[in-house]
Amino acid sequence: MADQNNQKKSDEKILVTRSSMPPFEEYAAEIRDLWDSHWITNMGVKHEELEKRLCEYLSAEHICLFSNGHMALELSLEAMGLKGEIITTPFTFASTTWAILRSGCTPVFCDIHADDFTIDETKIEDLITEKTCAILPVQVYGNVCRTSAIEKIAASHGLKVIYDAAHAFGVRVGDRGAASFGDLSMFSFHATKVFNTIEGGAVCFHDPSLSDRLFRIKNFGIQENDVHTIGANSKMNEFQAAMGLCNLRHVSDDIALRKTVSDHYRKRLSGVPGIRLNAVQPDVTPNYAYFPVVFEQELFGAGRADVESMLKQNNIFPRRYFYPCTNEMITDENISGFTGQLNKEAMDAMLRQRSTTPTASKISDQVLTLPIYAGLSAENVDRICDVILSLHRS
Repeated sequence: MADQNNQKKSDEKILVTRSSMPPFEEYAAEIRDLWDSHWITNMGVKHEELEKRLCEYLSAEHICLFSNGHMALELSLEAMGLKGEIITTPFTFASTTWAILRSGCTPVFCDIHADDFTIDETKIEDLITEKTCAILPVQVYGNVCRTSAIEKIAASHGLKVIYDAAHAFGVRVGDRGAASFGDLSMFSFHATKVFNTIEGGAVCFHDPSLSDRLFRIKNFGIQENDVHTIGANSKMNEFQAAMGLCNLRHVSDDIALRKTVSDHYRKRLSGVPGIRLNAVQPDVTPNYAYFPVVFEQELFGAGRADVESMLKQNNIFPRRYFYPCTNEMITDENISGFTGQLNKEAMDAMLRQRSTTPTASKISDQVLTLPIYAGLSAENVDRICDVILSLHRS
């Protein structure tokens, strides 16, 4: 019987993440009144309540909810009227770069720090030209960028700062929430994130005049029956908002459970030659959204591909997050049919940037994000670590 139980445990599939969900009865109770009102979209009661509660939780001045994080970012760039070049990082999900392109701007790629994977602020100023309109850093894996330095650079050149904070829900620096940095911060509430509304996203911002512009642009350009602009449809519906209200009640407990998982990984993997873990940032309260590990083959004895293959053979599924870098995704083929507002000069400039971020490229070739979620047991963390360490050169 013991052998059968051990076999069953080894056969259990461990995915890189698992969506946080409230008890079924709690969600059912939350959506019950929607059957009475029949108001299930178009900024209903749930939507309004979630905006209010998220403003409080994130310590944000203003917030606008969207159907997903990508549209939140893309439409925010449009609402801010940005034109020209936006300095950003290629070590991110494709959405960040595509949002810049689809809003009619040109991404200019800046390299990253090797320890925490955030944009290298010391390289930003050399990339600023007369065409630069903004800086768009990424709070990658929930790691916080050097915000003071970035915003000092932006202020001296009259640039906007927009943070892709998709990974940074609930992260704090001292007594400041991640939502308070820059002119605007975008959060993703995708099912794989620390906090989810099934799909969804939001932007937090300081300028109250953005509220109306963001509302209109996500609602076909319409406000109070008047058409103010050409807009999109990116409204969060009531079922999404209800899931958010439920998950928000449990998110602090989920983050605490994620911390337990992260701590266990660090206990097992710290100090192993050839394994480099995500830097612990001083004065930052993290959310433990991801657990990235960089594998240096010369020291560890196995490369990222070897580790990934062995984990998959054991029914464990990490993720190459992020691979490839987004500047390496831009090719003649995939931009030839792009219908945005970029001219050939801008397109050619992007193609020339494919080899300008060596640190990001190297990390992208070496990094795996290991499974982490609130319900991952210590036993399964050990199972994952045992597989990894079996490949270590002794």
